[in-house]
Amino acid sequence: MTLLEVCCYSMECAREAQRRGADRIELCAAPLEGGLTPSAGVLRSARREVTIPVHPIIRPRGGDFCYTEGEFAAMLDDVSAVRELGFPGLVIGVLDADGGVDMPRMRQIMAAAGPMAVTFHRAFDMCADPLQAFDNLAQLGVARVLTSGQQPTAEKGLLRIAELIRRGDAPSIMAGAGIRASNLKAFLDAGVKEVHSSAGQWLPSAMRYRNPGLSMSTDPDADEYARYAVNGDAVAEMKAIITGCAR
Repeated sequence: MTLLEVCCYSMECAREAQRRGADRIELCAAPLEGGLTPSAGVLRSARREVTIPVHPIIRPRGGDFCYTEGEFAAMLDDVSAVRELGFPGLVIGVLDADGGVDMPRMRQIMAAAGPMAVTFHRAFDMCADPLQAFDNLAQLGVARVLTSGQQPTAEKGLLRIAELIRRGDAPSIMAGAGIRASNLKAFLDAGVKEVHSSAGQWLPSAMRYRNPGLSMSTDPDADEYARYAVNGDAVAEMKAIITGCAR
């Protein structure tokens, strides 16, 4: 049966995703940045309170995936910390300046990760040659690749996703970006064995007092009084579709 991974940006979201049927959680911070490394406190809470597999993302900043020496050193430290906490896997990706998988750095990451399952995230979608990148990741022993098929959404990239699935079973191809109940069956019909969804919604702040003329963000239009959260109904609906198609 196809596995449902839900991207969660808080412990509350992780608990809700688990309760409503997620099979695995990608744990992140900073949804507007596309996901950054969670704090130490959130990581420890996840180990205590979530029983399904949790794979934290290791990403020190937003933007591209070509990192400075200092950023990469911090990533290796974070990989070691996640391993010491006992997580079964992690999510990461490093590219070189020419848009290829940074093989020397990824070898260091694989060594630091040890027995953890490594997911190469959507840095893959920024690669100059996705087929070569797939082969390189297979050589490294990466467990899976999260991809939208190098398109803005996985639905638009479904032909490339299917092509990658035909290329081999390792690494596994996990489709992600814009997957929801309304288009999920297309991925199941294409033979996708793992799907990734944020199943998200923006919720209003509980703050009664508000200062609408001030923002803490570098984006002056950012809404300080909304937060991103998992929609449990959306998770449950996707899980029901997957279960129904498996019968």
